[in-house]
Order: sequence, then C-alpha cells, then structure tokens
Amino acid sequence: MNLRWLWMLFAVALCSGWAAALSTPCQLRETQYGNVCVCNSSYCDYLEQPDLRDDNQIVVISSSKNGLRFTRSEGSFLGKTILEVQDHQWIDNNFVADAVVVEQNKVWLQFANVPQRFAINVTIKTVQLTVQREKRYQKITNFGGAFTGSVSHILQQLPKALQDHVYKSYFHADGIAYNSIRMSIGGSDFDLQPWAYNQLPRNDPSLSNFTTLDPRDLQKIEQLKRLKAVAKLNNLKIMAAAWSAPPWMKSNNRWTGYGQLKAEYYQAWADYHLKFLELMQSKNMTVWAISTGNEPLNGVIGFFFVHFMSMGWTPWQQAIWLNDYLGPTIRKSKQSQVLIFGNDDQRYTYPSWFRKMRASRSNALDYLDGLAVHWYWDEIFGPQLIDRAHADMPDKLLLNTESCIGDKPWQTHGPELGSWGRGESYMRAYIQDLLHNFNGWLDWNLVLDERGGPNYVHNYVDAPVIVNTTSRTEFYKQPIYYAIGHFSKFLPEESVRIEASTNETESFPQLSVVGFQRPDGSVALILYNGENLPVNVALNDSQRGALSLRLPARSWHTVVYK
Repeated sequence: MNLRWLWMLFAVALCSGWAAALSTPCQLRETQYGNVCVCNSSYCDYLEQPDLRDDNQIVVISSSKNGLRFTRSEGSFLGKTILEVQDHQWIDNNFVADAVVVEQNKVWLQFANVPQRFAINVTIKTVQLTVQREKRYQKITNFGGAFTGSVSHILQQLPKALQDHVYKSYFHADGIAYNSIRMSIGGSDFDLQPWAYNQLPRNDPSLSNFTTLDPRDLQKIEQLKRLKAVAKLNNLKIMAAAWSAPPWMKSNNRWTGYGQLKAEYYQAWADYHLKFLELMQSKNMTVWAISTGNEPLNGVIGFFFVHFMSMGWTPWQQAIWLNDYLGPTIRKSKQSQVLIFGNDDQRYTYPSWFRKMRASRSNALDYLDGLAVHWYWDEIFGPQLIDRAHADMPDKLLLNTESCIGDKPWQTHGPELGSWGRGESYMRAYIQDLLHNFNGWLDWNLVLDERGGPNYVHNYVDAPVIVNTTSRTEFYKQPIYYAIGHFSKFLPEESVRIEASTNETESFPQLSVVGFQRPDGSVALILYNGENLPVNVALNDSQRGALSLRLPARSWHTVVYK
C-alpha cells in the first residue's frame, strides 16, 4: 500500500472522527426531582440525525428516568436476537439504580455491597406492535416554542456562546430541530410589564403612532437572526398572537379583567394586526401565521383568576370581527399568504366555539386556515372534543399552540428541576394529540429562570430549559426537553402519520406508540413505556418485517428505520 492510499485512509478516518464528534453526551447532574443535562459556554449535548446505511438497519434513540438522554442503540431486521436498550447505570451508597436486571424474562434486584440477586416473580410483558404504512393520516407542519419577552430578556443577559447553545439545542438538526416560534403582538403574560402598540395617543383608530417596531421586538428580531444563523435554519415559521388591545380600545379601559373590544374599533384592531405583519416583513422576518387572539375566554369568564393581559371575546363577537374585518383586511393585503388560526384557547371550548361562530356569521370559518388549542386542561377534557371539531372542519390545520406545567393550584409553581414525571406528562400529551390529527405543537417559553419567570404577575411555571440567571454560566435541559425532542427532532415537516397499533386492550396500556413515515421514506416510531418494569416489543412492519426490542422501565424511544 503506497503513501497516497495511507494518507487517504487517514483522511477518511479523521473525517469520520469529526463526524462522530458532532454527537456529544449529556453531562448528567442529579437534582432534588431527578436529573438534568448541564450546558455551559464550552459544552452542550447534541445528537446527529441517524444516518441509515441500509434497508435492514434500525436505530433506537432512548431516554429514561434512570438517566439515558438521547442514547443510541442499533440493530438489524436480519438479527436473530432481541435488540435490548441498556439503561443508564448510576450508584448511590446502597443501591445500583439500574437494579432492574432482566434475564430470560425474570426480573432481579441488584444491590451494591450485597453479592446476591433477589428475584421478583414478575413476567415481562410482550406487546405486539404492528406498523401499516399503507394507512396514512395527517402531515406534520411544525414544532416549536414561544419567544416571549421573558425569554428575550433572559437570553440577552447571557454570554453569546451560551445563547448560541440555547439556539442550537432547540433549532439545529443536532438539537431537537424546532422549525417554529410563537410570539406576541405587543405584550403577553411573560413580559416584564404589560404593553401594546399605539397605547398613545388614545382614541386613535388611525394608529398614527404604530409606525415602527417597539425596541423589545427589535431585540427579538436580532436574536432570531442569530438563532437562524446558528441553527442553519432558512425557514422559521413565526406564529403571532395578540393578548390584548391597548386599553383605550376596550370596554373596561384596562389590561385585564372583564372587558371586550369596543365595536367601533373592530377595523382598527384588524389594521393593528396588518401593521405588525408589514413591519415584521420589513425586517425580513415574515410571519407565517396569526391567531384571532390569545385565550379569548380570559376576558369573559377567566378574569376571576387571570390577572395578566387579556381581552375577552364571545364566539359570536369574534365571528363578526373575523368575517367583516380581520379576514378581508388580511386577504386583500400584500400579507394575504399569512395563515389565520381560530380560538387559541382550551380544548373544552371545542367544537362549540366554532359552531357558534358559524351561527353568527355563516362564512366566518372560511377565513380560518387552522385551529389553535391550548393544553392546560387536556387531562380533564378528552380528545373526543377535538375529533368532533376535526370532523366539522377536516380541511383545517390543528396545532397545539401553548403548553406548560406548574400553572395549576395543586402543582409546584415554577420548575421541578429534573422531574421525569413532568416529562412523562408531555410524552402522553404529544402522543395523544398526534393520534387525534394534530399537525404540530408549539410549547410555551423556550427558557425560564430558576423561579419560572420573570414576569410582571409572578406567574411562575416550568419550561424545558432552565437558565441559571444567578451565575449566567449554565443552563439545564430538563426531561421535558427530551420528551419534546423525541418528536420534533425526528418528525420533519411533511412527515405523515401512519398506522401503528398494539395488542394492548387496557385503558392505561404499558406501551404507548405513534408512528410516522418521513419525507425520505423512512419510518419513525415514538414509544413510551410508562411502567416501572421493562417491556418486550414484537415489532412487525408491513413492508420491512419483524424485529424484537426490549425497552427499560420508565423510558421513551424513537425507533428509526427504512
């Protein structure tokens, strides 16, 4: 072998090493509630997209309560043995935490300092999983989170390198590949103070003072430009929604409380939205979609417990405004390509909200391209409400446009740093929504501080990423982040849901699953084992064949193959 060939082999090996280096493991840190992955200016965990070499290869990306975070396993449909995902091992003074050891379907407990194993008479369940690519449902449009005033404020305090890791973690293909953000038109509940455009002069329907973007939005635009550069993201889908008009447009002349838009300002409020779209486009930040307004019931019935910016609508009022003002204003403008989503409120308003709108203005729903749903009461109100709305309007997109944990009186207000249980709540919700025709999901704040803020009403909640704003040197990726990533990272736009079903008949099955065929033809299955025991999975794909998997307790997996 001559020197030229040696040099070529060295170059190939070197390049392969560089490629592998793009995937970096989680720096796991134990917390009061579980585990987080720690990122600082010089290090953060990333995972390359799986590159499938042949038709028989299968790649499993796994996260577990024990500490797996986007851990990769590989197998083959030609293999004769079970593909077992090995759980993370951690040790305290008395107990090996991967102590659930499975051998020939018998479960053992392994304690540190004790040589014996203790048998538990439990049979590991085998679940039959059938994938039928021929049965196809909805397409994916976008996954993302909210770029609120609070998010912008926190990011601005961080060193540039740490900011970049936030952007890359969320929006780069090696992160969790978000392609969308939600932002407010004016202020929201996650700002440092309530605000709107054209607060002054009052009683000014011509909006004479709405000629430039507010400095707070200009800061967001600069941050979004950096985000797109770091993430190498050409097409960022921006969804915008208004929380409240300036008080002088409202019946109560206040930011919050029981109050609706005065009828004499219906056209001005439509023009307000158009001005925002035009000013954003002038900064090369084209808005993909708007909604008819955030949580309209907050200003009608929610004012008893909602103390942040809000503006009430009834469905009859909103139909008039949409049909006679907003819809025509947008569709007759140069912003006619912007999508309009309706409702932007809780699941319990479906489908009655839209039926009442149609009763008020029979053609109002023709202006809607999609339906926007918030997550907060989904554990009480079932997905059948969404199914009825989808049956009424099968041509409309369905997006979940806001979600977080820590908002309920019985929950910890603010982060439970490292909580696996909160991540599981997301995992269950994403699977459920995707099984009921949703096209995507926009989470709430991308980042928050240690308290779950800041904001002007001390409305503290949790977020997938928590920033240490005391030191400003690190941030923490929570289980919520990885739960979302098991979907967003592996389901690019135009992925199509396919039939993926199990033989479990229980109301609360051990294994939950949803499946998609991606634009390149490969399949991505998201599996959730919610029990404290491993589970065997007998996978049978209608085109690829059969394969056996063993998944550890309390774990999530994305299974990818051609």
